[in-house]
Amino acid sequence: MDIVEILGFVSGALCVWLVARQNIWNWPIGIANNVMFLILFWTAGIYADAGLQIVYMGLALYGWWAWLRGGVQHTALTVTRTTRSQWLVLGGLGVLGTAGLTVLLDTVTDSTVPLPDAITTVLSLLATWGQARKKLESWWLWITADVIYVPLYAYKDLWLTAVLYVGFLALCVLGLRNWRADYATTLAAAGSPASSATGQVKGSEPSATS
Repeated sequence: MDIVEILGFVSGALCVWLVARQNIWNWPIGIANNVMFLILFWTAGIYADAGLQIVYMGLALYGWWAWLRGGVQHTALTVTRTTRSQWLVLGGLGVLGTAGLTVLLDTVTDSTVPLPDAITTVLSLLATWGQARKKLESWWLWITADVIYVPLYAYKDLWLTAVLYVGFLALCVLGLRNWRADYATTLAAAGSPASSATGQVKGSEPSATS
């Protein structure tokens, strides 16, 4: 499994770095990363994270399309804020998803880490949706997930993957900074302050979309 973990390490680091730069090539590279981690996690008995990789592939295809054509009038997508109503939906789905997945893992699998596996799985799904829609706060969800992932993978003796997720934390901070700057640039170009009620932006597209 060493070669699979190494390939997952390399493709994962490259994918997150590309996301931070809003480079659309993060999506196909991310799909390759999903294949590596599906094999790795299933073998390690982290079943929710293994199954998550399949969902990731579907979300990656959606994100690929959304970054190209998901903006206003089918233009390239811009960085926006998560609205209050979106947070309510995401929070509800997060609680229900974590509770249901924890019970499922505890009853139908031999998982030794059902709760952390469920929490990180749900956080990652919510973060990936936010990433696909270029929601600035998606980085905070990734950061929260990574803080849990590092000790989880260390506990399962996936040390290279644990180190990778320490690197992901640093890249997430970089991504948050870059997307925040891009959001501010878009607001300035549009000549309109951010709306605390909707968090939506209209105006010119950001400069770094590929």
